[in-house]
Amino acid sequence: MSFYLIPFLFLGLIVIISSFFIVKQQTAAIIERFGRFQSIRQSGLQLKIPLIDRVAGRLSLKIQQLDVIIETKTLDDVFVRLKVSVQYKVIKTKVYDAFYKLDYPHDQITSYVFDVVRAEVPKMKLDDVFVKKDDIALAVKAELNDAMLDYGFDIIKTLVTDIDPDAQVKQAMNRINASEREKIAAQFEGDAARILIVEKAKAEAESKRLQGQGIADQRREIARGLEESVEVLNRVGINSQEASALIVVTQHYDTLQSLGEETNSNLILLPNAPQAGSNMLNDMVASFAASNQIGEAMKAAKKKDPK
Repeated sequence: MSFYLIPFLFLGLIVIISSFFIVKQQTAAIIERFGRFQSIRQSGLQLKIPLIDRVAGRLSLKIQQLDVIIETKTLDDVFVRLKVSVQYKVIKTKVYDAFYKLDYPHDQITSYVFDVVRAEVPKMKLDDVFVKKDDIALAVKAELNDAMLDYGFDIIKTLVTDIDPDAQVKQAMNRINASEREKIAAQFEGDAARILIVEKAKAEAESKRLQGQGIADQRREIARGLEESVEVLNRVGINSQEASALIVVTQHYDTLQSLGEETNSNLILLPNAPQAGSNMLNDMVASFAASNQIGEAMKAAKKKDPK
């Protein structure tokens, strides 16, 4: 008799074991009885009526992410591909709606993302799409929240993670950027060159001023030296005319000596004969004598005719 009871005992053990099931953490299990919703079981060891109740499905309560790739056109007629990442989760108190009201939640979310992005991006130029990508993400999140909340899904966050224009457009943008940078670099180089020219002109002007001042000081000292030389010669009985002539002759020979010391000099001093110094002295003495005679004659004429 006991031999015939073994299959029944084994079958009973299987039935008892199948009455228990485990639900993982952050997971909800849906129990149906004869095809009709019975209950929702949370994490832990659970019990169901064998052969009557069954686990119809399990839903994860964790945050999930869905990446949606959309191709659309901007306001300036540029086709661009956007990658929108939607982070969502099933609301713990609305597991029934999430399981029974929506067969394919991914397709539903994707449809709403397509609808919002293709309504927002065509209002913007390509540059604005990069700048205002957060505005696009917020618009997608607001639309999805309103639509998916009734189905038991909570939209945590939406992110525009990639903006990819056409390859030719990217090349053109890179060329524009390079041209702008080259323009700025040329402006800086021009400013630097202009500053160098201005500073060089200032330096040359200052150099000319100092050079002129040096020449003026030199001539002033030469005049002072000539004046002192004439005074010294006057003390030894040489009058002013003779002293001046002597100084001129001395400077003449000093000049010839300086020219002789310079081997690469191209200066020619005329006249350059050996008797040039004495001729110059005689001419100057005669000139001074003539001027004295003219001055004395004018004084005598003035005395005779005071009027």
